[in-house]
Amino acid sequence: MSEAAELPPVPEQARDVFGDRYADAVRYAELLAEAGVKRGLIGPREVPRLWERHLLNCAVLSEVVPEGVTVCDVGSGAGLPGIPLALVREDLKITLLEPLLRRTNFLSEVVELLGLDHVTVVRGRAEEVMGKLPPVHVVTARAVAPLDRLATWGIPLLRPYGEMLALKGDAAEEELKAATAALSKLGAEETSILHVGEGVVDPMSTVVRVEVGESPGGVRFAAKRAKAARTGRTRRRRG
Repeated sequence: MSEAAELPPVPEQARDVFGDRYADAVRYAELLAEAGVKRGLIGPREVPRLWERHLLNCAVLSEVVPEGVTVCDVGSGAGLPGIPLALVREDLKITLLEPLLRRTNFLSEVVELLGLDHVTVVRGRAEEVMGKLPPVHVVTARAVAPLDRLATWGIPLLRPYGEMLALKGDAAEEELKAATAALSKLGAEETSILHVGEGVVDPMSTVVRVEVGESPGGVRFAAKRAKAARTGRTRRRRG
């Protein structure tokens, strides 16, 4: 039996969540179950729970993403949560940021196949692209790293007064507590834990929201950002 055959029936909620993009969401699930497993992007055991645990779990993040903003999905991997978010929110401009070539190849193929014109795939680490990519309103992430470490990668990519939205599990509260000092140094001003996806996923998806002030990344990254901006201007002049 092939991995694709293990895909469970599509939950009824998927039609409501993905709307006009329902067929594309089904195709994405098939790609994850086939190419995603073959290329080692997801484990075979995840296939039976692709819809609830991955696609729908990520798509409901859209409930807390503001309208018409720019988004960077850090450590996008197989495109979670970035691609489900893109399928339900064509008003967003989304960058899928991923360092590994085999993953960015997969992401580029998916973006082209599904016609996601509002999505860009960038290969690189968050710390390498700071100053090269325009700062964004929202950074998203899922299962990338503990919150304190994730924040050092994600927060410096934000515009002033932007926010990081991290999909987390049961330990969200403990992670947030442990990361308080680190977040403060990085310029975080407000933190909260949100639950999204009522009536769609059970249990609901847990999101840690970190809102920053006028200096995303804090003092530590202000000099780095300024240097990166100067380097970019110099390169443009030379070009």
